[in-house]
Amino acid sequence: MATTFEAGPGRLFIGGQWREAADGARTDVTDPATGQVVTTVAEAGAADVDAAVRAAREAFDAGEWPGLSGRERGRVLHRIAELIRENAAEIAALESLDVGKPITLATAVDVTNAANDYEHFAALAHTLGGAVRDVPLNALAYTRREPVGVVAAITPFNFPLILAGSKIGPALAAGNTVVHKPADETPLSALYMARLFKEAGVPDGVVNVVTGAGPVAGEALLGHPGVDKVAFTGSTAIGRHVAATAGHALKPVTVELGGNAAHLVFEDADLEKAVAAVIKAFVFNTGQFCMGGPRLLVARSVYATLLGILAEAVPGVPVGDPREAATVVGPMAAEKHLRKVEEYVGIARKEGGRIVCGGERLDLNGGFYYRPTVIADLPNDSRVIQDEIFGPVLTVQPFDTEDEAVALANSTPYGLASGIQTGDLARAHRVAARLQAGIVWVNDWALLDPAVPFGGVKASGFGREYGPEALDAYTKVKSVVVSLD
Repeated sequence: MATTFEAGPGRLFIGGQWREAADGARTDVTDPATGQVVTTVAEAGAADVDAAVRAAREAFDAGEWPGLSGRERGRVLHRIAELIRENAAEIAALESLDVGKPITLATAVDVTNAANDYEHFAALAHTLGGAVRDVPLNALAYTRREPVGVVAAITPFNFPLILAGSKIGPALAAGNTVVHKPADETPLSALYMARLFKEAGVPDGVVNVVTGAGPVAGEALLGHPGVDKVAFTGSTAIGRHVAATAGHALKPVTVELGGNAAHLVFEDADLEKAVAAVIKAFVFNTGQFCMGGPRLLVARSVYATLLGILAEAVPGVPVGDPREAATVVGPMAAEKHLRKVEEYVGIARKEGGRIVCGGERLDLNGGFYYRPTVIADLPNDSRVIQDEIFGPVLTVQPFDTEDEAVALANSTPYGLASGIQTGDLARAHRVAARLQAGIVWVNDWALLDPAVPFGGVKASGFGREYGPEALDAYTKVKSVVVSLD
């Protein structure tokens, strides 16, 4: 299949220029809907990462970008948002091709939210500033918020465009420079955005993009002494390594890691609305959503009823070619992710789990499709319940009391998101306060906006993205005390 992708084409973006990898290496990019190679991109090595970090350092030390006022940086970020909207159709098509996202989802969610992200951080750039502190000294004391320097932004495969913006946006707003390494499976929108950054007026070297494998390019970036801060989104296993490496070098780090959210449905919930939220929570982005809801906990009095509704409704969710407007669930982003889902469904069968619906691949055009799957009757200590599967799989468990529901919800190592379905407002607030999660949705799922911070607790990481809280991770505070004697 041909592609109109023209960012380089597929070269590294370093110091405002397109270049091949130093050793000429390239790697394939595969369309998950067909399993076919659609293009190749440069595969960066350590020398390329070094060049990118040096370019970012030179741009930061030159002072052009950090020396601008927040308002001036905000104007450039506003222009980035405008360019995303002007090129929305092409960006959505690229994201759909690269990740396997349904085109409707890529347009309505990924592109729209990415534009909103840069617009939001453009506004926040105006608010950066210090404060005068009242001290019992004959002195004037005040604080300054300054950029941290060179930021390494390492992003995952599932939301390449959005999760790049959630790091690059605040980093630029605060006056930093960036080296971005996208996931090796899904590099295309990162390269496309590099062209838009240049067109928007971002100075050369302020944003650099290096594509390549995590064990090579990612490790070189993570361990580079010229990097001042690391922002990472990905698996908990790799996140531990990222945090340990950054910690050893005494570099600040934010890590948004795995999730395995519980979705609690109480007996007083509106079941029609609850079912819609439950399905959205576990099939959204083909289940490749760290804040998805793969664990459903249901009050025993409505447990059988809700299982019956799901058994009828879930097989009707449109699964198919992501280029079709009616498709809701597309392919997994890569074959290895499909194999992981198959492995966990196999474990569920061995442990006595009942497959309510789904439980098998969908053979379509050679793509990496898996039918949305609902599994009941598993014990809470099952790996299928405790681990992050990251696919369109929902486990369902009953509970008898509110305390039991909360205990089950908090029983996994993760704590990124959670949800509550109830008609009792007091219960909603009471249970939300007890859930160990960075964000709690009530009577819906995935209500997201760049004004609302998100991030994890426990094995889901630390630090917050979005909201004014995000800027804290990209600035350092300096105190100045001036004697008035």
